[in-house]
This record gives sequence, structure tokens and C-alpha cells, in this order.
Amino acid sequence: MADATTVAVAVLLIGPAGAGKTTVARYWADTRRVPTAHISLDDVREWVRSGFADPQSGWNDHSEAQYRLARRTCGFAARNFLANGISCILDDAVFPDRPVVGLGGWKRHVGPGLLPVVLLPGLDVVLERNAERTGNRRLSDEEVARIHGRMAGWYGSGLPIIDNSQQDVATTARLIDEAVARTLASW
Repeated sequence: MADATTVAVAVLLIGPAGAGKTTVARYWADTRRVPTAHISLDDVREWVRSGFADPQSGWNDHSEAQYRLARRTCGFAARNFLANGISCILDDAVFPDRPVVGLGGWKRHVGPGLLPVVLLPGLDVVLERNAERTGNRRLSDEEVARIHGRMAGWYGSGLPIIDNSQQDVATTARLIDEAVARTLASW
């Protein structure tokens, strides 16, 4: 099995709001033995200050255009980091049933070496974690439940799925390394 802790890779951490994507991604990037960057789609989207199209106010052409721009920006950054021997982990709530803003776009922008991993804790866990969020990253319980339900579509996709309901951040990061190593070994 390949040692995912020492090679330059691009991991896309997928999951619903409250899955722990950003927290785990930051930890994973901070603790690797090779240079690693964390690229958060939400952080890049929020670079737009005046005129920010908040998807919570409704998904429309404007919010979709800003999402696509942020994803292209993240993809460019990831390709640039990889070309310079620096791993990266990106995080986004990619929906399996929404091809327009789905996994295919990420693969186009980052490249064929993108390694998607899904974090999918139980609904009670994501509701609890979401309740601790602030600002525009905190969603209504109804929205979190809807997003969580749509993420179930990743089952049967062949992507590695980690239920981190009972896992701490360090254990979840180790499980990501194991999933990445399995994927690398199959190439």
C-alpha cells in the first residue's frame, strides 16, 4: 500500500455542513510530513465581500457563477501547488445529484489525480456541529437535514466514505490517509 503521508496528493473532502470538513482538512494539512496546503471553497467564495451571493438566500445564476469562479480558483491553486510538490486538501459540500456543481467540475479544474473522500457522520452529529457555527456558515436545521439526505447519494459511488460520528479529528485524518493510500494502490 502506498504511503499517503509522504507523497504529494490532491484530496477533495466532501460532506454536508457540520461534517467537520474544514476542521479535519486543516488538521490533516498541519500534520503531514510533506508540505500541504488547505484550500477551503467557502473561504475562497467569501473573498467576494460586496455583492457576495449567499446560496442560503437562494441558489440562482449569481450564486452559481460565484461558486464556479471559486471552484476554478481553488482548482488553479491546487494544480499550482501540486506542480511544485505541495499536497493540498480541498473541502466542499459536493452533491452527488447535482452534476452542474458536482465532482466532474472539480476533476476538470484540479485534474485526473484528484482523490475525493466523503465525510458523512450521522444527522444528529451534523445538526449538533452546525449549531456551534456562526455567521453565514450556520444553516437552519431543515437545510442541514436536506443536505445530509442528499449526501446519502454518495453511497454506492465507489468513493471512500468515512462516518466520523464517533471519531476525533486525529482519527478521522488517519482514516483519510488510509483511504488515499487504498486509492493510490489501485492506480
